[in-house]
Amino acid sequence: MVSLNKILTKGKALYLAYDQGMEHGPVDFNDKNVNPNYIIQIAKEGKYNAMIFQKGIAEKYQKEIRASKIPLILKLNGKTSLRKGEPISTQLCTVQEAINLGAKAVGYTIYIGSEHEDMMFKEFEKIQINAHARNLPVIAWIYPRGKGTEKKSHSELLAYACRVGLEIGADIVKVHWDGKNSKELIWAVKAAGRTKVVIAGGSKKTETELLKETHEAMQSGCIGLAIGRNIWQSETPIELTKKLKKVIWN
Repeated sequence: MVSLNKILTKGKALYLAYDQGMEHGPVDFNDKNVNPNYIIQIAKEGKYNAMIFQKGIAEKYQKEIRASKIPLILKLNGKTSLRKGEPISTQLCTVQEAINLGAKAVGYTIYIGSEHEDMMFKEFEKIQINAHARNLPVIAWIYPRGKGTEKKSHSELLAYACRVGLEIGADIVKVHWDGKNSKELIWAVKAAGRTKVVIAGGSKKTETELLKETHEAMQSGCIGLAIGRNIWQSETPIELTKKLKKVIWN
C-alpha cells in the first residue's frame, strides 16, 4: 500500500476542494473566490492537508501552489453540468502530468450506476496501477448516479460506494453523505475496509449543521472532509477552518 503521510496528519485530513468550476460552471463563485489565488491563500493560512484542483489551475497557478507548501491533489477527470443523460466523466490529465505539476495524490470520479461505469472503471484501473507504481496515492470520488440507482436507498448506495472504493484499490474514497443517519455511515465505513473514507462538503450549510455533520462523520470512522463551497463561500473561512479542525482532530 502506498504512503498517505504527505496528505494526512495523524491519520486524519481536511482537504480544500476547488474543482467545482468545471463541474458546476462559475455559478458558485463571486468576485473574490473566482480567483484561484484566494483559494490558495485560504489553504495556506488554514494549513489544509491538501488542495484539490483540475490541471488547468494547477498549471497556471503552479508558482503560487508550490510557494504555499500545501500539497496538491490533482483531479484527473471531469465533466460539465451541461451534458444530460447518463453521467460520464472522462480522463483529462495523466498521472505523469500530475507528477510533473508536483501532485502528492491524484483523484478520479466514478459514477456507479451509470451505464458508462465500465468505461470509468477501465480508466481508473490504468490510473491506479500507474500512480501506485510511483508511490502516488489515489482518491476515488464514488458517486452513485444514473438509471442503475433508481429505487435504491441512500443507505444502500452509500455503503455500495464505499465498498467499490475498496474493491477497485483506492487509497481513499470520497463520498456524499446526507448527514441524516450516522448508523448508515458507520456501516458504509466498515464496508470500505482498509480504504479510508472522506466526506464531501457538498452544498452550502449553516455553520451549526456543518460542524454537527463533521462530528458525526468522525465518530463514524471517517478520516475527515474534502470541502469547498462551505469554506470559500464563507465570510470567515479561516475561523470556520479552525472550528472544523478542532472537530476533526479532537
